[in-house]
Amino acid sequence: MLSVWVKDERRRIAAAESHGENPLEAAERDELLRLRRQVAELEKDNAFLVKASAYFAAMQKNRPGSL
Repeated sequence: MLSVWVKDERRRIAAAESHGENPLEAAERDELLRLRRQVAELEKDNAFLVKASAYFAAMQKNRPGSL
């Protein structure tokens, strides 16, 4: 299994170098994963807030005495 990971890493580095790019360092990959998780969590929070605001807007609209 370790040899498969090593081959994959070597291929990834070779592919990045062939395109003139520097491969990501381990710390950069870790940060990228952390930021992707954070973005996913923030997107879920945002979706919840959109639904909550729509719910409360509908409740406000249906209240007696409201416009």
